[in-house]
Amino acid sequence: MSEERKLICSKCGAELVKRQVMFSYMRRTFGHEVPVCPKCGKAYISRELAEGKMAEVEVLLEDK
Repeated sequence: MSEERKLICSKCGAELVKRQVMFSYMRRTFGHEVPVCPKCGKAYISRELAEGKMAEVEVLLEDK
C-alpha cells in the first residue's frame, strides 16, 4: 500500500492492511483482497470496487 494513499480505521486509528476477504452473495462465496483493520477486522470497500467488480458479480449471479 506504499504507492497508494494510507487508510486509517476510524474506529481504532490503525493503518489498514490488505488481506483476502471472503464475500457471500446469493449463497455464493468469493474472495477479494481489500484493506482491513488489523485490530477490529473491519474491511474498507471502495466506491470503485462496490460499483465496479462487485456490481458485475451481482449481475452475473442474478442472471443465473
